[in-house]
Amino acid sequence: MTKADIIFKDNIKTILEEGVLSQQARPKYKNGQTAHSKYVTGVFATYDLAKGEFPITTLRPIPIKSAIKEILWIYQDQTNSLDVLEDKYKVHYWNDWEVGQTRTIGQRYGAVVKKHHIIDNILAQLAENPWNRRNVISLWDYEAFEATDGLLPCAFQTMFDVRKVGDTMYLDATLTQRSNDMLVAHHINAMQYVALQMMIAKHFGWQVGNFYYFVNNLHIYDNQFPQAKELLRREPSDCQPRLILNVPDGTNFYDIRASDFELIDYVPVKPQLKFDLAI
Repeated sequence: MTKADIIFKDNIKTILEEGVLSQQARPKYKNGQTAHSKYVTGVFATYDLAKGEFPITTLRPIPIKSAIKEILWIYQDQTNSLDVLEDKYKVHYWNDWEVGQTRTIGQRYGAVVKKHHIIDNILAQLAENPWNRRNVISLWDYEAFEATDGLLPCAFQTMFDVRKVGDTMYLDATLTQRSNDMLVAHHINAMQYVALQMMIAKHFGWQVGNFYYFVNNLHIYDNQFPQAKELLRREPSDCQPRLILNVPDGTNFYDIRASDFELIDYVPVKPQLKFDLAI
């Protein structure tokens, strides 16, 4: 059983037993029904990546490669184009959030990264002074929200800090989410941002250190309660999955590809569970 499995089961139990039901919910299921959820607030977890603690459950398969491709779309391509996501990466699940018939998700995510030159600024700051305390990705852009419709970013803030222990430089990262679909997206989002942390660390030839994960509203949708109970019944796999980035130290951030990542010692419990997403 991994640390992530323990945290996952504890969070599911807490939501089912102590969570409260949403009111005036925004999202809908594809059949038009309002997507209510049961939720708790202020959930925090720490993973020591240097010691092999990765935020991925073994209780069901997690599609890591698609998740990493989404991160490249946002932070390398720096675009909101669904055509780029589909044609370049063969990822289609963002289509449900297309704004009108624009083939975009509105001025969100990659568009905001490009608008503020976020990655270039962070790489420059870390190169100039690794110990600066201003390495913040913020996708919460009110001007962009007013400019177009679109889903407001869930994983909206990431912060990076460097520590030197002996002769080793470690890059720590903190991911903050305003909202998280626990059963579907929790470990996808966490591992995406671990991948981003690894890319920045590789750019400088550093090691990854701690990954801190804070979710303000952690929820399970009301059509997912049977799947939640199934996950509680499952016994985790006896494995210790780790994400590896197979490129040399000093590889430029923009030259890293999804194929450079490898998830090793990952034997998730099957079969995969099916979920109707809230849109």
